[in-house]
Amino acid sequence: MRTIGLTVVVMAALCGEAAAAETAPPAQLYKTHCAGCHGVNLQGGQHTPLKKDRWLYTKEPSAMSKLIMFGIPGTDMPPFSRLLSREQGRALVSFILERQNTPPDAVKPVPAQIQTADYLIKAETLVEKGFRSSPWGIEFVDNRRALISERRGGLRWMIDGKLSPTPIGGIPATTQFSDSGMYDIALDPRYNENGWVYLAYVHALGDPSTSDAPAMTRVIRGRVKDHQFIDQETIFRLADDLHFAKGTRWGSRLMFDSQGHLYFSIGDIGRNAEVQQLGKPGGKIYRIFPDGSIPKDNPFSGKPGAIEAIFTIGNRNVQGMDTHPETGAIWATEHGPMGGDEVNILRAGGNYGWPVITHGLNYDGSRVSDLSHKDGMEQPVRFWTPSPGISAITFYTGNVFPKWKNNAFVGAMSFEEMKRLEIDGDKVKKEEIFLKGYGRVRDIKTGPDGALYVLLNDPDKVIRLSR
Repeated sequence: MRTIGLTVVVMAALCGEAAAAETAPPAQLYKTHCAGCHGVNLQGGQHTPLKKDRWLYTKEPSAMSKLIMFGIPGTDMPPFSRLLSREQGRALVSFILERQNTPPDAVKPVPAQIQTADYLIKAETLVEKGFRSSPWGIEFVDNRRALISERRGGLRWMIDGKLSPTPIGGIPATTQFSDSGMYDIALDPRYNENGWVYLAYVHALGDPSTSDAPAMTRVIRGRVKDHQFIDQETIFRLADDLHFAKGTRWGSRLMFDSQGHLYFSIGDIGRNAEVQQLGKPGGKIYRIFPDGSIPKDNPFSGKPGAIEAIFTIGNRNVQGMDTHPETGAIWATEHGPMGGDEVNILRAGGNYGWPVITHGLNYDGSRVSDLSHKDGMEQPVRFWTPSPGISAITFYTGNVFPKWKNNAFVGAMSFEEMKRLEIDGDKVKKEEIFLKGYGRVRDIKTGPDGALYVLLNDPDKVIRLSR
């Protein structure tokens, strides 16, 4: 009964969206179904821009309508015929073509003050120009300096709240297609002694600008000296036969626990049938030592055929990880498909169910699975339907907001908002939403000054929240 009940909840939520779409204007249809991948201003988000001079497939309206309704095989473009009528598909095409020569919508400025349940927050925009591509991760190295990664391959200094105009050189080339690229940053727990900086990115065995080259998530470390990345070492890479062309959802967040283990995520790569296989990389959380060696107490260490670095399986696409400051439990945020974004507590050897169980549907409205529960598979602490596009999670550890000590802050990209979660043990007791509608919230960190620092995409910004 529980499975049936949850399926009804998911279907009701999504059917409610579909019913509303019947009378929605084309701009709303685009925002609901397209903006998450192609950007609110057609400028590109996780996938290709729709405002361009060269069209890979077609610019003929009736053919474009067919691509929307029936999808593009071999790509991430699903068929929308289950969700949209033919008239709505044609309306979307007209909207996209009409917007080709129009300026982007005016950017909604972040207000100077934001009222929350507990505080009147001061919001300060530190950086809003100068990024070469969208910022993905931020990590403070001291009271004045932070490193920021850029999605299309880059590492930058932010010094005293200002973005350095000089990119850091020596960063390896990363892939340039779909949602791949450069991802997160982490500092070694002994950074002040050894200076190690860790990066996760998608490495191609061929031309990184094309999706045809086999590729896979890698983790490297190096030291940043002035504006150069030096002493580079690859600490995690998989065999060439575990690299895949035309993948999607590659990861990847990085996190150190209190024992000095490095955790990182690799998404399902669009290869659902392999997520439950221990010899395949997709849909997993990994745990290694800082030098890349494998802890002997890893749950699948020594298991024949397994990738021994695996810590958990069945994770569709983890976008955030952090440890609870008091309990030490690892909390992770995870993208569902259409519906079913999750927050989970990670346990060694845990199976988080994808794609056997899920609280969401495929992007075309069909079912991924008839199951939302199964013995031996973990249930999320919290899930959201429809999907807000969950991103990073961070537990607040500063002193600027004492009432929020140990609260979890979670970003959302599709819904363009930040969530504050009050935690009671392994439960979410309360949720508050703020900073809504100013951009896709990609990363959140507590700064050395106790303020909250937020990375936004579309438009790309760094925001400081204080009192």
